[in-house]
Amino acid sequence: MAKKTVASLQKGEGRTFSKVIKMVKSPKTGAYTFQESMVPNDQVKNAMK
Repeated sequence: MAKKTVASLQKGEGRTFSKVIKMVKSPKTGAYTFQESMVPNDQVKNAMK
């Protein structure tokens, strides 16, 4: 399945999106988790805040 997803992101409109991965600390345990999201290229800086 991953090959199909990657292939679809490289055609047409898929190039206008970026994958943003943020490290978020849990308030309860203090452990870090990673939060992934696909955002439009023009909103990457806003997604990192």
